[in-house]
Amino acid sequence: MNPFDSEDEGRGSRLIPVLLFIGSAALAAAALRFAWQQPVIMSAVLSVVLVFAAARWLARRKLRRLLRSGDVGSVLRRWSTSLHRIPHPATMAPLMTATAFAAYGWVEKARAAMAAAERGPAWEAALEHRLFLDTLLCTFEGDRDMALAQAGRLARLPLPDISSPFRSRVVTLRAAAGALARAFAHTSVPGDRALLERASEASPLVFWAMRYAAAVVAIDEGELTRVEELLADAPSWPQESTFRAFHDEIADRAGLPRTVSA
Repeated sequence: MNPFDSEDEGRGSRLIPVLLFIGSAALAAAALRFAWQQPVIMSAVLSVVLVFAAARWLARRKLRRLLRSGDVGSVLRRWSTSLHRIPHPATMAPLMTATAFAAYGWVEKARAAMAAAERGPAWEAALEHRLFLDTLLCTFEGDRDMALAQAGRLARLPLPDISSPFRSRVVTLRAAAGALARAFAHTSVPGDRALLERASEASPLVFWAMRYAAAVVAIDEGELTRVEELLADAPSWPQESTFRAFHDEIADRAGLPRTVSA
């Protein structure tokens, strides 16, 4: 419990789950009664709900597959309709574009997109986003000291006062940014590889960035079998992506096939 919560607020927060349980039980009872009295209508309603749920599941699966494909052009085309509708598009659209390029190792394109972002209140408010992005880019550019410094700044930011699932994801990605910087600096600490693998599953956009960092840690730990598992199904990276060089170097060290030309 938050130490600044009052006693009354504490009682209120404990009452909410009770009320939700009572409400859900009442709805379930009503649904059962309705199903008994009007089975045809209830079947139709359930069919619509199932179709909607299946469509949502398939859409999420398709998006996850796209984000793991390594095809930055397709990702940007998918985002193009919404980038200019987001708040402060002059700042946030270039930052999101830079994030997409960075997530797939296109360092020069990412830097150019960041440079095009409008400076102002939205730029300052996006500090966490910028630090995460800069940690990735400095790591991929080989500036290990700066990458570690930016990851440290990111880790020291106060956590936002948000719901637990999103807060947990923020904590994971902040920690993973530090683990990624340490991996490429060959200064990993125990638990970094597991953290990187967990982050790759938590955020499909940075799936391959985290997997390559985890593969570097696995090589440093002498776990060459795990390297093959981490790089399974890796895309054929184009020359513009620094991931092509990463993949080939890691593959050489682990005795795996190199990247097939895209």
